[in-house]
Amino acid sequence: MTSAAAPSAVPFRSLATRITLWYAVVIALTFGAFIVVATGGVERYAEGVATSEMATSAATFDKVLELQAGQMRTSADVLAADFGFREAFAISDQPTIASALESLRTRAGAPVAIMVPLQGDFVSAGTPLAPAEQDTVWNALDSGADRGVLQIGGRFYNAVAAPIMIPDLVGWLVLARPLDAAAMRDMAGLAPAGMTASIRTGGTLPGGITLSMASGDQPVEAAIKGERTLYWSKPLTALDTVLQPRLVLRYSLSAALQQYAPIEYLLMALSGFGLLISSAIGAFVSRGITRPIATLERAARAISDGSREKVSIASRDEVGRLAESFNSMVDSIKEREERITHIALHDELTGLPNRKLFAEQLEFAFARRSRDERIAVIYFDLDNFKAVNDTLGHPVGDELLRAVADRLRDTISGALISRQGGDEFAILIDQIDPATNLVLIADRISAVFQSAFQLSEHRLETSTSIGIAVAPTDGNCPDDLIKNADLALYRAKNEGRNCSCFFEQAMDLEARKRHQMEIDMREAVRDGQFFLNYQPLFSLEKNRVVGFEALIRWQHPLRGLVSPAEFIPLAEDTGMIVPISEWVMNEACQSARNWPGDVRIAVNLSPLLFKNAGLPLMVMQALNAAGVAPNRLELEVTESLFIDNVERTTAMLNALRECGVRIALDDFGTGYSSLNYLRSFPFDKIKIDKSFVDDLASDASARAIIGAITALASALGMETIAEGVEDNDQLEALLLQGCSTIQGYFFSRPVGIEGVDAMIANMRYVGHRCSDYDGATSSRKIA
Repeated sequence: MTSAAAPSAVPFRSLATRITLWYAVVIALTFGAFIVVATGGVERYAEGVATSEMATSAATFDKVLELQAGQMRTSADVLAADFGFREAFAISDQPTIASALESLRTRAGAPVAIMVPLQGDFVSAGTPLAPAEQDTVWNALDSGADRGVLQIGGRFYNAVAAPIMIPDLVGWLVLARPLDAAAMRDMAGLAPAGMTASIRTGGTLPGGITLSMASGDQPVEAAIKGERTLYWSKPLTALDTVLQPRLVLRYSLSAALQQYAPIEYLLMALSGFGLLISSAIGAFVSRGITRPIATLERAARAISDGSREKVSIASRDEVGRLAESFNSMVDSIKEREERITHIALHDELTGLPNRKLFAEQLEFAFARRSRDERIAVIYFDLDNFKAVNDTLGHPVGDELLRAVADRLRDTISGALISRQGGDEFAILIDQIDPATNLVLIADRISAVFQSAFQLSEHRLETSTSIGIAVAPTDGNCPDDLIKNADLALYRAKNEGRNCSCFFEQAMDLEARKRHQMEIDMREAVRDGQFFLNYQPLFSLEKNRVVGFEALIRWQHPLRGLVSPAEFIPLAEDTGMIVPISEWVMNEACQSARNWPGDVRIAVNLSPLLFKNAGLPLMVMQALNAAGVAPNRLELEVTESLFIDNVERTTAMLNALRECGVRIALDDFGTGYSSLNYLRSFPFDKIKIDKSFVDDLASDASARAIIGAITALASALGMETIAEGVEDNDQLEALLLQGCSTIQGYFFSRPVGIEGVDAMIANMRYVGHRCSDYDGATSSRKIA
């Protein structure tokens, strides 16, 4: 099979090498442990043999000393029993005694022969005893000792004593043989090679060993010039009351171990040979294991390089099954890649190419476009598709999108059809001849929506808005062409939907202007360019101002005063309406804090604010910060608020009402279900739209509608206020229809906060009839 090149060799990176090395390490450790244990066993055995031999030698030395003592005792007993010797002793015949002692010393082979009387002086043959030595010997003999080690002139002797009886004890004959180096060597000759013996009464042995340390049950080891040596001492019987002699045995353990060295060498040789054999076996086994793994590794590298070839299966064992699993994995990867590629480039709902694939194909179209060819990008969406989702549910909306996609595939040929997202589609047509009429293409798309779509449980009719951009006139790159087609679609929707628009340069200028205004609006929030005007709300019943409606204004540093009708829709589209509304709420409440307690402040709320669950908290925070009672705040909402989600909207309004805030329904009468809204929520006030007030003088139906509204509001316990009152005739008509409050230029234009303070300072007007007003905006009389 074809596979990628193997990576360059790196020490110990190969699995076979690592297995062989680890196998060799394990075997080496095993043999090493075996050698250590075996060597330790040999040493312990040698130490045990040495201990046993030292104990045996000590017993042998005791026996030798005892045999010597026995021989000397026999000779001494013979002389002590001799009649002539006893007679010479009785008459103190010194020459005879000396001669007998010399004869005894010679006959017994003892260098020292001594006669020790109970009374009198010692008589010695050979080495004489010093006075102190005589005292210690006499005391020992007197205490009953008859054999033991005796020290004469600094030298050690093996001595025995035989009593002299005439017939009672009158003294002792003492014989002593030297225990010098020659005698100890002779005795050591009876012990194993390497063992020496000596007699000591104290001091420190070589290697720092003391006699007390070497007097235990086991020998003591010391290192002397790098040689391991064993010491063991044993007390000897002394013919002396002061002397405490000890037999000290010294044994060279190193010499004893040397005889076992061939065994250790043999063990090491066998272990080394076994390690070589085991390493060779490990290398053979590791190659057998890793060879197929290496094949799989090369195949895996090939997969990472894009190859999808399989490996051959040479066996049915674990490695063979691994190769089989690898081949199954290759099949799965192929299938998964194809599916991932399709999902990445196609819309899951409709199966059409998605935005990414559309952009790629548009790039290719630009790359292969000839000089005279044109490329058309057509953006279109379904008109009022949101209503389908809201009323029939998203499953029905999804089914409608699939039906549209199927009909587009069947109708539009030779073009790339893409779903861009939501209900928005796009079509790419390239290699268009300059003479082709692109309007016909737009008509073909519109024709797709001319007949209703039959779904599983519904039959739906819909239309489309189309935006078209054509390269190279409308853009020389994919991004520009897509952007301009989207701008054309935006224009088609603004012109009433169910139509098509080609891109014009003015659309781009308008979009740039809109984008710049969005930037300026964010700066206006940050730099404090907004301010409030206040339009008074005049009560016809109380004949005075009862409140003010806060109206936002924008003083642009370059453009001057910007109309709310221009920037409020943009603020709602971009989400800037939220921080702007929060600012308005706080500013209005701060202004109202200094007004009389019965003067209210009215603030308009965008429907977008009701999508934020934190709206009641924002309102209460503004009231608390200003110290204004909640019932002095009047929030004005429009009927469009109820279109998206009636239940959520009603719940939010109830939450605001529970806080004590008043709710007013603005622009009443302009929607589709005004009466149903009044039944769904108990508003505090209804604001009659200006369109009805404008027609009061000329249209009897307008007067009838206003009368019906005021009567309905009165029956429901709601206040009414008429907007846009501009002349006396309108005022008279509203009075006749029972309207309780008015708002408009007839009374006052919106004013700054300083104008509000003046109005509040002069709260009442002269008179209370309609005739008190002259109808001129600027000539009303203020008391």
